[in-house]
Amino acid sequence: MIKIDLHIHTRYSGDSDITLEKLVQRCVELGFGAIAVTDHGTAEGAIKLSNEKTPFKVIVGEEIASDEGEIIGLFLKETIPNGLSPEETIKRIRDQGGLVCVPHPFDHYRSSALQADTLNRIAGSIDIVEVFNARTIPAQNLALPGKFAESYKLLKGAGSDSHSTGEVGRAYITLPDFEGPESFLKAMAKAEIHGLRPTPAIYMRSLLRRSKKKIKKLFPGSMHPKTNK
Repeated sequence: MIKIDLHIHTRYSGDSDITLEKLVQRCVELGFGAIAVTDHGTAEGAIKLSNEKTPFKVIVGEEIASDEGEIIGLFLKETIPNGLSPEETIKRIRDQGGLVCVPHPFDHYRSSALQADTLNRIAGSIDIVEVFNARTIPAQNLALPGKFAESYKLLKGAGSDSHSTGEVGRAYITLPDFEGPESFLKAMAKAEIHGLRPTPAIYMRSLLRRSKKKIKKLFPGSMHPKTNK
């Protein structure tokens, strides 16, 4: 069995401070056998890391903002644009031979989360439902994602949704080793979920990063330019 975090953001997301170098170091420390890099609106960082030699597997992913909410594509080959319908987003994931994962479904505190009407409409096209997200605020019905997955007989996943190095691994799954999408789906049938709920410090750091991003847009010369590693 190996450990895998299915939802990680890097500096390529814009609202994360995790460099690829720091991500590799952290995953080695935690003993991960695989990770999915799922940056907002781009697969660039994931592709770059997948082409480097790492002691763990790297699944190229992307968290895509459809016009009704976010959908994660896994095992991608290139970036899928934001702003498409959920159906078109899923089609483009499939066209690349990828898998469809729904992050933080039903979350009432995220405008980016897919809600019931959309989820029920596209349920037949979903492979994996993220039933545990380490950033989900507990003050809501946390059982809904799991019940949805069970009602449609979908695979259950988990991820840290990390935007800082210390968050990596706060949620993960253990499953048999795999090679490629089909093997991964078979392994997911035996997955076990592990995770910790968020702390106030995580939200404070996120708020600070968003504030810095807004300041940088308003006053480009007031902060040093970001570098991707």
